[in-house]
Amino acid sequence: MHTVVQHPLLQHRLTILRATKTDPKLFRELVHEMTRLLAFDALRNLPTVPVSVRTPMGDAAGVKIEGHIVVAPILRAGMGMLEPMLEILPYATAGVIGTKRNEETAEPIPYYLNLPKPFPDSFVVLVDPMLATGGSACDAISTLKKNGFSKIVFLNIISCPEGIARLEKEHPDVPVFTASIDERLNDRHYIVPGLGDAGDRLFGTL
Repeated sequence: MHTVVQHPLLQHRLTILRATKTDPKLFRELVHEMTRLLAFDALRNLPTVPVSVRTPMGDAAGVKIEGHIVVAPILRAGMGMLEPMLEILPYATAGVIGTKRNEETAEPIPYYLNLPKPFPDSFVVLVDPMLATGGSACDAISTLKKNGFSKIVFLNIISCPEGIARLEKEHPDVPVFTASIDERLNDRHYIVPGLGDAGDRLFGTL
């Protein structure tokens, strides 16, 4: 299942994010803001429990988010989405999944993994700006499941039909929230029109 978040505030930022003239500083700021906007949609069904709080005028009924939340960026570009997620989920823990792409086969090569201990009520927010072939995302989700995490949602900024199809085939239980499903992959496995290499643009390594 995938959801394209069409909010004007998100789509306005996406337009600026794509532009070649957008420098790394602004690019990082836009990814930061867009991650927060995507998260509000993606996390709307987080489980809660009722609580009561005392206000200056009396008692008020409220809710508290229930469960153990983990934010897991896929290195390296996913790191640009980690800080905004922890800003809105300050009680979450973080795990890191290092995966790079074989430029000839476009298949993922895992190289680093550091995850917190899973709990029965653990909920993982996997983040990566781009969903291209789907290889890295599917490998990361498989890794999370092998390590005891079963409730997972994937947040990304730009995806394409090929990546969406692969992820929904291999992990149909993982919802995908994205700001755009672009046209296609080119022969180098980059999203068209996309925005180029998100990691290079985040960290100024073009």
